Amino acid sequence: MKWFLWRLSVFAASFSLFLFLFLAGRFASAQQPPASGTPPPTQTPAMTADSSTQQSATPQSKPAATKGPDGDYVGSEVCITCHEDQNRRFKNTIMGKIMMGNPHTPEEARGCESCHGPGRAHVEAGGGKDTIPIRFGKDSPNTVAEQNAVCMDCHAKGTHLFWKGSPHESRGIACVDCHQVKQVVLAKLSSETRYSSPLTDNRGLKMSQPELCLQCHQMRRAQLQRSSHMPYREGKVTCTSCHNPHGSPNPSQLIQSSVNENCISCHTERRGPFLWEHPPVVENCDNCHEPHGSNNPQLLKVRMPRVCDDCHDSSRHPTQAQPLGSIKNFNRGCTNCHSYIHGSNHPSGSAFLR
Repeated sequence: MKWFLWRLSVFAASFSLFLFLFLAGRFASAQQPPASGTPPPTQTPAMTADSSTQQSATPQSKPAATKGPDGDYVGSEVCITCHEDQNRRFKNTIMGKIMMGNPHTPEEARGCESCHGPGRAHVEAGGGKDTIPIRFGKDSPNTVAEQNAVCMDCHAKGTHLFWKGSPHESRGIACVDCHQVKQVVLAKLSSETRYSSPLTDNRGLKMSQPELCLQCHQMRRAQLQRSSHMPYREGKVTCTSCHNPHGSPNPSQLIQSSVNENCISCHTERRGPFLWEHPPVVENCDNCHEPHGSNNPQLLKVRMPRVCDDCHDSSRHPTQAQPLGSIKNFNRGCTNCHSYIHGSNHPSGSAFLR
């Protein structure tokens, strides 16, 4: 036992000595000064000049890109000296109130020149259309793409997000074919314009809807004259109630994602969900209806009962021609019995009888 305690005391003394020498060596190396053969790096005058140049250039921001040199812009005040009549109409529009009163960007603050480009050459020439860098309209030397690009500098979001590649853009239609800024538009005297038109002569469209759209869409003009039609002529809905003329990711430039969603936005009683659904109704409202106008009741593509006979064969009801006194031809035809043709929530409504 004494031998074991002696060996243990020797081991503890040796370990303590080793730990003391180790810590002393580490402390001495930490206090040693750096070698004299490696002097600290010094900055040359060129390096000092480069660093000062970089420091002075850092806080400065890059100048904003403009359509031309700043010296070519003369300001809207110079334009107004000759174009006072255009300025009187422009300053009361939404665009004019933003550019003249509360510009959001340096480009908008240029006023007239933000759209028409630098005006120095126009002023030095004493006027003339040929000296205006960017002109709008059919007599403009600028291409449709160049004219639209000026508008898209500001109108590139919201409802204009899908203008690139849209049907109207791909057919070379310019913004100014439908829109105007400074022209006076006189609305036709009618009960609609008397009670529904805005109390100003500053209108963004050259014509009111749907007349503006019907200049090109002539087939829709004929459909709107039919006996059963959507209330376009009455001013209750317009083309933009369903379509986005500036482009849409949906078919036929619809606002909603599908035809049914467009129709259900007004006809909410057809939304469902129904316990018993009618497959053609769920698929597409256009299977039975013509949305722009029809000579048949309820905007149907063909009259009852033929609209139902397109899908339903003769396994239950005869599909041959019926006399006028037949129950199938009387009043509403098939819907005399199948009144809930769009869908039913009744437990026994599988045949849409109730």
